[in-house]
Amino acid sequence: MSTALSRAVLNRTVLSRIAIAGGVAASSVLLLSGTASAHVGVQPQGEAAQGGYATVNVKVPNERDDASTVKVEINFPADHPLASVMPQPVPGWKIDVTRSKLAKPLELHGKKITDAVTKVTWTADGSKIGPGQFQQFPLSLGQLPEDTDRLVLKALQTYDNKQVVRWIEEPADGAAEPENPAPVLKLSAPADGGHGAAAAGAKPGATAADKAGEKDDAGRQETAASETSSTDATARVLGVVGILVGIAGVAFGLLAGRRRSA
Repeated sequence: MSTALSRAVLNRTVLSRIAIAGGVAASSVLLLSGTASAHVGVQPQGEAAQGGYATVNVKVPNERDDASTVKVEINFPADHPLASVMPQPVPGWKIDVTRSKLAKPLELHGKKITDAVTKVTWTADGSKIGPGQFQQFPLSLGQLPEDTDRLVLKALQTYDNKQVVRWIEEPADGAAEPENPAPVLKLSAPADGGHGAAAAGAKPGATAADKAGEKDDAGRQETAASETSSTDATARVLGVVGILVGIAGVAFGLLAGRRRSA
């Protein structure tokens, strides 16, 4: 075999190996990023302190390429009932709040609470979450429990093809993440000076100052959504850069080996 023909065969082999390595790396990055971003989650705006109030966003990504999300249900734990759960209106979505009688009444600000919100449902009403999109549903919560460091909010996500994804598996400390993990709101320690009401967010409907705080929380939604989108985009860019660096390394190693063989 001539030297020129040998070099041509070697070059084709090098390019084939580079293409395979690049494809494997790209597939891994896309698979991992899709898995990490597809879960329904809950994110506090600021701090969610034990014993206080907080504004949170229920983040719902659409994980299907051929269907849109048209209904979202969030269920609240019966063992840690919340006296106040107030959803913020979301354009294009109808909101239903379900309350249930408590087995053991709550004492809140000197009043006895005999029922609590157990479920909030958002149903598409002129809107939907399409493929490659996500939607945030804001909630004002309180008073947060003082005897736990997290709240598990089980979720149901319904698509327009009638498929329902049940995000209800409770993550366990130290164990692998379940296939359909439930959203978890992590609670921080109470703020200094007692209950965490002042630090965690506005108390619903008490004073003008409280209401102004709630408006401020609502105004931060767009900023939070923008920051989340920016973070996701940065992660994807870094993944692509990693793929390119890996391909370049493979190519350099193969070419260097070829030169040493020659």
